Amino acid sequence: MRGWEVGRFYNLSQPSNLSSALAICAWIPLFALRCEEERRSGFAAKPTALLAPDDARRLWQVSQIARRFGVKPGMTVNQSIGLCPTLILCEPDPVYYDALFTQLLSALHNVSPVIEPAELGRAYLGADGIERLYGSPTQQLQAVIRAAQQKTGITTHMRLGWGYGKFVSWVAATRAKPGSPVVVKQENGAEFLATQPIACLPIDSDSHHRLRQLGISTLGDLARLPEPAIVSQFGREGKLAWWLAAGFTVEPVRGRKTPDPVVELVDFPTPIVDYGLLTNALARLLERALQHPQRIGWRVQAVRVSADLEQGTSWMVDMSLKNPTANCDSILDSIKTRIQQVPLTGAVASLKVEFTRFARGTDELQLFARDATSAARAGQRRALRWAAHEIKTRLKHSLLYHIIEITPWSRIPERRYALIDYDP
Repeated sequence: MRGWEVGRFYNLSQPSNLSSALAICAWIPLFALRCEEERRSGFAAKPTALLAPDDARRLWQVSQIARRFGVKPGMTVNQSIGLCPTLILCEPDPVYYDALFTQLLSALHNVSPVIEPAELGRAYLGADGIERLYGSPTQQLQAVIRAAQQKTGITTHMRLGWGYGKFVSWVAATRAKPGSPVVVKQENGAEFLATQPIACLPIDSDSHHRLRQLGISTLGDLARLPEPAIVSQFGREGKLAWWLAAGFTVEPVRGRKTPDPVVELVDFPTPIVDYGLLTNALARLLERALQHPQRIGWRVQAVRVSADLEQGTSWMVDMSLKNPTANCDSILDSIKTRIQQVPLTGAVASLKVEFTRFARGTDELQLFARDATSAARAGQRRALRWAAHEIKTRLKHSLLYHIIEITPWSRIPERRYALIDYDP
């Protein structure tokens, strides 16, 4: 595959001081279930499943023993019990899982200063330069295992991959087994990727289904097809998938340059269930968090709200704000909408608000949007720019035109106006 020829790499990301082209992927599959196995004696030896945080009637994560009975994630409780009467169901404790994952990230930070969390149970470490401390890629991976074992006991299920770019390291981790990391050197990248299934591509399920219908089962099959044909069918997502499969793009690991999370917490003397009291408490916590000195100069991009419930369980929601903001009412409205989608399942003993991701404090929308109407127009312009770019990517040229007046007084209609390419 041509993508691994010298000088043919392309980096689609913006440059950053905290970045690394060499990547280590640390992945613990079924992380939440592993956390429950860690704190519950004998839990791992039985058919078990976690209920979904947003729908207690369905399953979220299912153990391998339960899968042998035909139980699968997304099934209803009635369906799963019918297949496996001895199935043990467990209510999720997202606050506990997040705390363990934070411990794991802290341990990984002792190996490399460049850490990028991807999802619960998966993170990337930058490997540029750490060979001076630990030696070969295999020795680097052993250092990761040793550091993780000092913080958490679920590292027996950890899978590690080492490669050039996040995608290669992720695919390597999916091929690895616990205790047996996979190292993919740069010169072997093309050969390694060619044999891997398309399931590892970061595209939506519909695109995966369409690729299988076209008879494409491996990354090599995809890379052998002409790029314009893939782009015309799948647009920007298809272009990214083709570049990843062909090895034409390397996604570096990007460390944090934004402030540390801002956290505000309140404990209630008596657990509350009243929605009005809960909303008032959220508003006070948001006001305190927005006034935190560390937040000054940054807009909030992601919010996490968590609660300890009376019966000993927990509740948590993560939200990415569509438009980063520092307005308390806007953030509160988003949280209330999310609570309606994922309602609390018990009385709240304590409530915590965290600002986990930030954006720079100025942008076009904040500078020039004076009211909701102008803000809506700005959003429409962004959507229009994205749509125009998608058309141009698929068809290689724009089919959007702008009408301008040339000689409106002419008696010949064709001379009154002209069409020029429209580039929003």
